Amino acid sequence: MRATSLLFALSSSVLLSGCVASIVKDVVTAPVKVASKAVDVATTSQSEADENRGREIRRREERLGKLEREYDKQIEKCQDGDEDACDDARDTYGEIQEILPTVPLEPDDD
Repeated sequence: MRATSLLFALSSSVLLSGCVASIVKDVVTAPVKVASKAVDVATTSQSEADENRGREIRRREERLGKLEREYDKQIEKCQDGDEDACDDARDTYGEIQEILPTVPLEPDDD
């Protein structure tokens, strides 16, 4: 009986020491893991920044294309004598001029 108790105590201490070591390791490394996660969340990688910039440029290009199509329709109506279309065309042209500098030029394929 005494040998069984002694064997149980020795095996328990070996098992518990591994468990305690694991807990201590988790507690010690937790602040480092939290801090590195916070840095990852707070910063944007270069590839993420490039993707975001590309999305923003495409959004502006789409808006510019839509405005140019609206402008063409408004000019046609204006030339047919519709004064409201002339006013709308002037407004649309102004908006095109605001967006145009923010859209990069496509390189010429010479």
